[in-house]
Amino acid sequence: MSANKACPLLLQDGKLLWFRHPLAGCQLVKGTIEPGEGAAEAALRELSEEAGIRHARATRDLGEWASGYQGQRWSFTLCEVDALLPQAWTHFCADDGGLQLNFFWHPLTAAAPADSHPLYHRALAEARRRLADVPPPLAPGEKERI
Repeated sequence: MSANKACPLLLQDGKLLWFRHPLAGCQLVKGTIEPGEGAAEAALRELSEEAGIRHARATRDLGEWASGYQGQRWSFTLCEVDALLPQAWTHFCADDGGLQLNFFWHPLTAAAPADSHPLYHRALAEARRRLADVPPPLAPGEKERI
C-alpha cells in the first residue's frame, strides 16, 4: 500500500512547523495525496493550502510511515524556504468550511504540544527518527561538504 497522506516537515532554527486547529488541537501540516499527485507535490500543496506558504520546495523524501490510525500511511517530505518565516501567524484555510489556523514553531526535540492527538505524538517521534540522518542545511554562502 502506498502513502495516502503527505506530511511536509519544515524546520527553522531547530524548530518544526505546527499549527493549532480551533477544534482539534495542535497538529503537523498533513493532508490527502490526491489521485495522480506525487507525495512531494502533495506536501507542497498542503503547505500552501493550510499554511499559506507558497515558496517552499521539497528537498528530501524521508519515506513512508504506517501511522496505525484509520489506515493512514504518511509520506514525510523535508521542505525548505529561502526566507525566515514569522515566529507565529494565522492563516485562513478553506477546508471544512473555512478555519483560522494558528501556526507556530515548536522545538524538534521537545515533546509534542499537550493538546495534540496521540497520532501527532507518534508522528513527531517518527519524524525525529527520520530527520536524525539528514545533514544540516548549508549556511548562506557555505559550500557543500564532499
